[in-house]
Amino acid sequence: MIRRVHGENVVLLGGARALLLQVAHPAVAAAVAEHSSFRQRRLDRLIRTLKPTLSIVFGGPAEVAAAAGSINSAHSRVHTLHYDATDPSLLFWVLATLIDTALLMHAVFLVPLQSHEAQAYYEDMLDAGSLLGIDRARVPSDIAAFRRYMEEMLPSLEVSAAARQIATDLFAGPLLLRPVLGALGSLGAGLLPEPIRAGYGLRWGPGRQRALDMTAAASRIVLPRLPRVLRAPPSFLLPGGNG
Repeated sequence: MIRRVHGENVVLLGGARALLLQVAHPAVAAAVAEHSSFRQRRLDRLIRTLKPTLSIVFGGPAEVAAAAGSINSAHSRVHTLHYDATDPSLLFWVLATLIDTALLMHAVFLVPLQSHEAQAYYEDMLDAGSLLGIDRARVPSDIAAFRRYMEEMLPSLEVSAAARQIATDLFAGPLLLRPVLGALGSLGAGLLPEPIRAGYGLRWGPGRQRALDMTAAASRIVLPRLPRVLRAPPSFLLPGGNG
């Protein structure tokens, strides 16, 4: 199921939402602000993040091991007064934003997964997370418990000044990337829970909501009819791809 879900390139478009949820946790925002190089090399940083992630999903044993080792090595160097990138609860929060966003993107732009499919996907994501230091015994055991976890976490989040600055820097970007980053930012804003969106000061209204609803409706009609090869992530992001 993890390959089926992440084999849909539309799921990648939820990356902005996942990131905004991640840094709505003040400790994560502080770590990104202090340690990330995304402001200087946005596209390069994005590719260097996506490639090992997709290698864990689609790679063979050697590629999975190498990708997990690379991510764990990077995490081991990230420590602040309030954040440790190897902290199990924060590791799971980051993974949880990816799970929640992938399920939402699949539901909005393709079709909602059935309960057993969502459960299988969740279990696959926990298997991937276990390679990155997440202890399955300490996280929600099934998809129903995971959804309760997300409901309980959202009210505890606080969009800090650091998080707002990250959002501003992320969606500004160099001139050539601004149309793409602006579109991703708008999509991310539209898919965020309202309190989090308000915390970032992201503009939204009925007109934008109608546009998103129409785009999603068209996507649910068109995407399932396209050949798989046209719906897959770009080949340069996959194991063995160049870039």
